[in-house]
Amino acid sequence: MTDLTTEQINASSSEIMDVRNVVKRAIELNDYSYLLAKVPYSQFIGMSVERFGDEMVFKLPAKDDNIGNPILPAIHGGVIAGFMEMSAIVQLMVFMQAKKVPKIVDFSIDYLRAGLHQDTFAECKITRQGRRVANVSINCWQTNRKQLIATARAHFLIE
Repeated sequence: MTDLTTEQINASSSEIMDVRNVVKRAIELNDYSYLLAKVPYSQFIGMSVERFGDEMVFKLPAKDDNIGNPILPAIHGGVIAGFMEMSAIVQLMVFMQAKKVPKIVDFSIDYLRAGLHQDTFAECKITRQGRRVANVSINCWQTNRKQLIATARAHFLIE
């Protein structure tokens, strides 16, 4: 076991401060690609986001690397779940102007139909419970918002 050096402790502190600055910059510029660029998984799956007033719409583009069933072809269920979870995290960070990345406590997903190999979208609704826990519901669709491919509910520990 090694002791932490002062440099490592300062680097850790600057990372915490960096989250706040990244979120603040994304909000000021209304450019959330800067925030998503800091998350390797969101880059890997090709995730993007657009904000329309108080609403954020997340996009998972059709990408061959995200295919789980090549016969249909359909997006891998884990990619859909990861996309929905990341959407909820980003939504929380932006609307609560997070100082730290929220920690997942619980995530429950219902797959309603196959996520075909086409652009996929998600939107989140936040219900804040107390000072430390946030509840987020996430809906995911492809061509029609009323025909969901998945719905999820997540609880996060905030600050």
